Amino acid sequence: MSYEQMRRKDRQITEDEAREILAGGEYGILSTVGEDGQPYGTPLSYAVEDNCIWFHCAKVGHKLRNIAHEKKVCFTVVGKTQPVYDNDYTTRFESAVVFGEALHVEEVGEKIRSLELICRKYLPDHMDKFDDAVKKSLGATDIWRITIEHITGKARR
Repeated sequence: MSYEQMRRKDRQITEDEAREILAGGEYGILSTVGEDGQPYGTPLSYAVEDNCIWFHCAKVGHKLRNIAHEKKVCFTVVGKTQPVYDNDYTTRFESAVVFGEALHVEEVGEKIRSLELICRKYLPDHMDKFDDAVKKSLGATDIWRITIEHITGKARR
């Protein structure tokens, strides 16, 4: 697949910088498309390792119906932002946009590992409770993996 070139090349950042923003983001927006062509954006907590993004969710819902229709997704993270006035109204910002394919994770070891990554990212001081939490919720939790096919980033710093 070919990806459109960024219009504001003066704001384009390196792939490594985009990956840093992705890895350090607090949350991301998963964009999907339904059978009717309607786009849908869902804010998610997530974790990144290697060339993959993992997220967890319930076993049913709007985003899952959309992914069943079309596995190609877009995932966007906004990093640091700061509105400023510098002879004009503007915003300093950084963002990363990922294109990839969402795949359902069924292998138990990978499910547990992805949940560990997510929990370690958001609640690292409570990992002593992780094993009990997984035992209680693993059966009711879906895990999805987005394989990163293309990533780009943009910033005004």
